Amino acid sequence: MIRYSLLRMLIFFGCLAALWLVGLREPTELPWLVVIAAIASMLISMVVLKPFRAAMVQQIQDRQEAKARARAARPDTDEAVEDGRGSSEGKAEIGSEAEEPETFR
Repeated sequence: MIRYSLLRMLIFFGCLAALWLVGLREPTELPWLVVIAAIASMLISMVVLKPFRAAMVQQIQDRQEAKARARAARPDTDEAVEDGRGSSEGKAEIGSEAEEPETFR
């Protein structure tokens, strides 16, 4: 993800430098320089960085799937306890003394 962001910034600054070299140097032209460089870098990034963007999306999806699998494998989740698969450590028996709730001051 960092690589993609750095490449986007490099493309933007490259477009900015190219437009400055072309002749958008006057102080009154600076807003146009930035806007045109932003639009040009966006269009270039859409084409050039497509494989990097796809890899980044795949990496994020893999990470989310791994988290979901890890969450489903845990025996002490709410769903597991409701299904009766959870550990009995956290369950209090009916006849045992209940702990008083902790009060905060």
